[in-house]
Amino acid sequence: MGETAVSRSALNLATVDPTPIFEHYRGAFGTELLTAAVAHLRVFETLAERALSFDELAGALSLAARPLVVLTTALRAMGLLEVDRAGRFVLTALAREHLLPGGEFFVGDYVGLAAESPGVLGMVERLRTNRPWGANDKSEEGAAFIYREGTPSAMEQEAKARHLTLALAGRAKNVAPALAANLSTSGARTLLDLGGGTGIYSIALVQRNPELRAVVFDRPEVLKVAAEMTAEYGVADRVQLQPGDMFVDALPTGCDLVLLSNILHDWDVPECRTLVGRAAEALAPGGRLWIHDVFLNDAHDGPLPIALYSAALFTLTEGRAYSAAEYRAMLTAAGLRPGPLTPTAIHCGVLEGIKQ
Repeated sequence: MGETAVSRSALNLATVDPTPIFEHYRGAFGTELLTAAVAHLRVFETLAERALSFDELAGALSLAARPLVVLTTALRAMGLLEVDRAGRFVLTALAREHLLPGGEFFVGDYVGLAAESPGVLGMVERLRTNRPWGANDKSEEGAAFIYREGTPSAMEQEAKARHLTLALAGRAKNVAPALAANLSTSGARTLLDLGGGTGIYSIALVQRNPELRAVVFDRPEVLKVAAEMTAEYGVADRVQLQPGDMFVDALPTGCDLVLLSNILHDWDVPECRTLVGRAAEALAPGGRLWIHDVFLNDAHDGPLPIALYSAALFTLTEGRAYSAAEYRAMLTAAGLRPGPLTPTAIHCGVLEGIKQ
């Protein structure tokens, strides 16, 4: 008799926490943002004479809201900017002593040694244009890491979609076991994994919860990888793969759970609201929406690792990192009652919204 194939488990936790690797990788964005602020945008000189509101600073720097949020959140997390009682940006003592030209202990020229490096110049362009890498009007590549109807996208090209999907799975495989272990699916029978990629989160959840069935909704090229994964993990009979455009195409309805795992941070606020609203419509009464993502402080003053991840998202997508307060407002607007925030792994957590 032949041996029975043994399926892989998506529930095994890593023996060593990989979080420091991600922090080191994203650290480069700190250099790029700081140098852009000092040598190109002159942020500190702009704030040297008087405090400015968000809108006033946006006007002074000629930046749109999204890049200004990304920039000021990082600078606040670095301890270089703060907000006064009137909600205006002001320099900290650290910035005032060391980043204003003419000061005895000025180090801005030292920081400026990186001003012409490709990474810094690319960041400056992203900040000034508010467009992700690969979305230049003259580019035939289109947006690199997102799919939008009518725009060329790597997610529609088999080889590139496969490479990116598997690359993102490297982090997801570390996080999925924690998500499945830390969250209860009690009473749930159906899960919609919206933009589910390889399906690794659905795989972990159905492996831990035998009564659960899942639908992974994503682009056709991405789901080719998901089909391999569900077979490899032995759950192809419990995880349905449904191709489509999550902004346009009909979604399964009557779901007990909808998972948006590391999806919303790819999009700007209007698109996030649309997706949360569509997810809410797919829920059965009493159903739960899980926003699985990283979370900025509600005050947008850190944490620094998330602020730098936000910069990474900003350069590659149309989004950024959001705070729990911002997500709670989206849940409330969609008719959902915000619940607790549960940590998973690698800076991620799940914010729950319940359909009343």
